[in-house]
Amino acid sequence: MNSFTIGLLMGLGAVLAIALVMKVRMRNMPMNVAEKAEYLSTRRARMLPALAIIFLSQQATFFSTLNSPAPHSAHGAKIAAWLALSIVLLLALSTKGFWLERKEVRDLLDDENTRANRLQAMRIGFLFAILAALAAYFIDQFDLLTTRQAIQMIVSAGLGSALICFGALERRALRDA
Repeated sequence: MNSFTIGLLMGLGAVLAIALVMKVRMRNMPMNVAEKAEYLSTRRARMLPALAIIFLSQQATFFSTLNSPAPHSAHGAKIAAWLALSIVLLLALSTKGFWLERKEVRDLLDDENTRANRLQAMRIGFLFAILAALAAYFIDQFDLLTTRQAIQMIVSAGLGSALICFGALERRALRDA
């Protein structure tokens, strides 16, 4: 197995381990469906901007090492970890999230306000992805980016901005409620 596959499997394993730990921790909290949905919506509003900052700082460290003399042994694992994290964050943003919760809880989490916030965040993410693509097109004139790096820049800009926007809108909605 190459380092890319190992990194991808480790990233997915970490996500599953975190989900399992959170599920076990929540097991002993006596809450009805509405209380659980309220608790999880508050956690989502706090969690998404923090995850976006982690995601974007990971990209900053990746792009700061582009001029290193040769690809190091962890390069494939870094790309795989980025890919796994990007997929999980995209799924968390585009779905109701909290996949291990009951359907009733997920339905309460996905109210009309949340759907409107998600739509606005997707719009912002799309605009940032287009701007990043235009920047990559400009930078490509000087042969500074590979195709893989341009794709990573576009996905990171779009997904990171959408996560920050969605988290901020959700926090505002919770504060106003």
